[in-house]
Amino acid sequence: MTDKRFDLIVVGSGIAGLAHAWMGLRRGLRVALIERDHRCVGASIRNFGFVTVTGQRAGDTWRRARRSRDLWAELAPQAGIPVVHQGLWVVAQRARALDVLAEFAGTEMGEACELHRGEAWGGRMPSLKSRGAAGALYSPHELRVESREAIPALARWLQGQGVCFFWGQEVLGIEGSTVHGAQGQWTAERIVVCPGTELNGVARRLLPDHALGLTRLQMLRVRPPAGWRLGAAVMSDLSLVRYHGYADLASSAPLREQLRAECSQSLDDGIHLIAVQSADGTLVVGDSHHPHATPEPFASEAVDDRILGHLHEVVGLGRCEVVERWTGVYPTGHGADALIHAPADHLRLVLVTSGTGASTSFGIAEDVFAGW
Repeated sequence: MTDKRFDLIVVGSGIAGLAHAWMGLRRGLRVALIERDHRCVGASIRNFGFVTVTGQRAGDTWRRARRSRDLWAELAPQAGIPVVHQGLWVVAQRARALDVLAEFAGTEMGEACELHRGEAWGGRMPSLKSRGAAGALYSPHELRVESREAIPALARWLQGQGVCFFWGQEVLGIEGSTVHGAQGQWTAERIVVCPGTELNGVARRLLPDHALGLTRLQMLRVRPPAGWRLGAAVMSDLSLVRYHGYADLASSAPLREQLRAECSQSLDDGIHLIAVQSADGTLVVGDSHHPHATPEPFASEAVDDRILGHLHEVVGLGRCEVVERWTGVYPTGHGADALIHAPADHLRLVLVTSGTGASTSFGIAEDVFAGW
C-alpha cells in the first residue's frame, strides 16, 4: 500500500486528464495522475490529432478551441511533439455548400479565413480535386499532431517536469480528499476526474443525474503513392452539416436537404470527411458516428467503403492501400460539448462530450482552474 499527498490529483490519462495535469503544473502545484491502464489506449490516441478551430460550435467551444490551439503551439516544441502540418481546406463540392462557407466567412469565427469561389484555388492545393468544385474555404488556424505519439510524449514530458504518474492503478472511490485505489490511496487538496468513456464506477457515482451515452466511430489509415503529399487537413460538404459552427447557420438547411437526397446513407452513418497526413506519408481518414449505450465491437466494411468514397471525391489520390482500420469511442450527451461538474468544492469531474478533446481540452482545463 502507498500513501501519497499532493496538491492536485488527476484521474485519467487521456488528453483531458493530461491537460489538467499541465494546468496544475503551470500553477506550481504538486500533481499526481492516476490511470487504471498501463498507458493511454482510449479515444485520445485513436483520433486525428487534428486541433480544429474552424467549424466548432459558436461560444465556449470555439473560444476554447482557439485557446487550445495556441497552447498546443506553445507546448509541442517543449514536449518534443512535431506539428505535422497546419491549416484546413474545406472543399465545397456543391453550390449550397459554398453558400454555407460564405455565410460562415462573414461571422466572427471566419476571421482570417479565405473564401474561394470557383476552381482557381486548386493551384494552391494540387492534391485536391478543384475541377467542378463550387469553391473552398481555407483556414490557417488548425494544426495536426500524431495522436498515438503525441499523447505518450506529453505524458513523458509531464513526468519529466515533476508530475507523478501512477499507471495500472484503478480508482475505486473518492472519500473527501482521499482517492482510494486497489493498491493504495492518495490525498490532495483538489481532485479532477476525467473518466473519458468509463461512465460507470466512480463517474456514475459522481454523475447520477446526467444522461450520457457513447458514440462509436470508424477510421482508417491509407498509404498513397510514394512521395504524394496532402499539404493540409481536408474536409468537404458533409462536414458542414455536422460541425455546429457551420450546421447552426441558416444556409445549412438547404445543403442538408440536398445531401439527404444524394447520400442519405452517409448521413445515417454520421459520416463526414476528415483527411490528414502523417510524417510517413500515410493518411488518417474518417469518420463515422454511431451512438450506442454500449457500442458494438464490430466494424462495418460498408461504412469504411463510404468513407473512402468521400475521400476520393475530393482528394486526388489515385490508388491507395488501406493499412489500418480501427474504431474509437467517445462520450456524448448532456446537451453541450463539455461537462464540468462540481460535486464538492475540492472535486471536479470533466468530460468532453462532443469528440473535440484534442481541440478543446487545454482550454477547458484553463477554464476549470480559472473558476476554482
